[in-house]
Amino acid sequence: MKKTALKISALLLVAVLATGCASTAESDATANRAASDAAAAASAAEAARAAADRAAQAAARAQSTADQALSAATKAQTCCDANRASMERMFQKSMSK
Repeated sequence: MKKTALKISALLLVAVLATGCASTAESDATANRAASDAAAAASAAEAARAAADRAAQAAARAQSTADQALSAATKAQTCCDANRASMERMFQKSMSK
């Protein structure tokens, strides 16, 4: 009976050790997958940050162009208003004669 119990205990020990090794290997594989996924996520985040930087630069250029266009339009409107006033004065002068 003692020999049988000893044999069963030895078999159980081997089974537990084998399960532990398989579990460790599975844990390592899971950890490696997690590390790989984290690296991929970090790479995607860096790419997104770079794209956001490019978009911000493009928006700044667009704002600068819009500001220049507004300035040109304001100058043109001022010139137009001055021309209209001058033409009205000329018309009033010609009508009064």
